[in-house]
Amino acid sequence: MAENTSLDEIDIRILRELSRDGRISAADLAQRVGLSATPVIRRLRRLEDSGVVSGYTALIDETALGYSMSVFVSVKLDRQVDGAMRRFEAAILTLPEVVDCWLMTGNRDYLLRIAVTGLKEFEALMIERLVKIESVASIESSIPIRRVKSGIARSP
Repeated sequence: MAENTSLDEIDIRILRELSRDGRISAADLAQRVGLSATPVIRRLRRLEDSGVVSGYTALIDETALGYSMSVFVSVKLDRQVDGAMRRFEAAILTLPEVVDCWLMTGNRDYLLRIAVTGLKEFEALMIERLVKIESVASIESSIPIRRVKSGIARSP
């Protein structure tokens, strides 16, 4: 939970309902949590203003768009200095195939999730762009077999 944000049971029920259906109407949300629409809207605005609810988005099925392959890529930089990290992160932001990028602890510096149409596109991305990013010392990739659990955020 965000610091300085106190949630009661109604707030938690609102968050759980929103995580199931982000397009739920205020009237339906109110009915599900046991309040009228006006206090639910007020609570929802407070949750948005406090940053607990940070936005709304459509979930897109990558496979339906032809991106049937995900690859997890661990990247180690040759040096962990501000300039090298900034340059790497700026380069990653230009690659639409990179869906997620995390700065990590441990023996690798970054973990990427890449969505591609197949091995040929992944190979091209690796050879033509990823290995050419300044400061990249090594790359290790893993191909998942199947997703066991999926989520956007942990709800209370």
